[in-house]
Order: sequence, then C-alpha cells, then structure tokens
Amino acid sequence: MTSADLTRTILPDEKEKAAAVASSRQLAAFLSTTLDTQRIELVDDAQQREVIELPTFALRLLGDILSELAMGNAVKVVPIHAELTTQEAADLLNVSRPHLVKLLDEGVLPHTKTGRHRRVRFADLMGYKEQREQASRGAMAELAAQAQKLGYE
Repeated sequence: MTSADLTRTILPDEKEKAAAVASSRQLAAFLSTTLDTQRIELVDDAQQREVIELPTFALRLLGDILSELAMGNAVKVVPIHAELTTQEAADLLNVSRPHLVKLLDEGVLPHTKTGRHRRVRFADLMGYKEQREQASRGAMAELAAQAQKLGYE
C-alpha cells in the first residue's frame, strides 16, 4: 500500500489566493455538464498550446481544491488506499498520538503493523471520523431538543 506524504504543508500567498478565486469561478461555469470528460487548454511560457481531456470528476475535484486555496487553506490529496503513520492519523483526527494508539490497541480502528510500526488506512480513518462526527451531531441535536423542552433559548 502507498504511504502518504502528509509532512509538506504549503499555504497559498495572497497572489495565489486571488488566482484561485478567479479560476474557481471560471471553472464552476463548466462543471454543471453531464459530459464524462471535458477538454481544457494549457498554454506554456512560449505560448505553445496543448489541449488535454480530463474526466469531469477530476475537474470537480480541482474546483474543490481551488475553493479551499481561495480561502487560504492548505490542501492535501491522499489516495484512499494510502497508509498513514500513527502521527499522521492523529493529526488528521486532531487527537494526540497516544490517544490514537489507544484506539488502535482497543480495536476501535483497524490497523496493520510493518515491523514495530503501526499503519492506519486512510479510508478506515475517514470512516471512523465520519462515525464520530455523526455521533457528535446526534448528541448536539439531543441537547438542543432538551434545551427547547426546558425552555432555554
């Protein structure tokens, strides 16, 4: 399995954010299509033009990336089958590494071992994160219902 490199984080500067805003808007106009692929034209420094055909799905992902960059956020692309170190997994969950290791040891999250090192599949981690977020939303809805029942505003 592929190991993801989550160590590099590059934030866009103001010029890059402005370019991302403009290109995101331009790209959005073409994403409502029902076509499976679309052609885009790239122009290099020597004004050489190259037309490439991309899956519309990939252009939608590019639109999402540009939207995040426009807001000044860093973006990482991680293959769904990637394996993460315990530190990378903990960082994505916003928990400490010891807490993540405890989750692994308790069987809450599946993992594999490469020698002495544990690896967590990105897909498994995102599944766990979604379950955790659903439970949190459920608890918040329950608290809101209780508050309304008790007359809190």
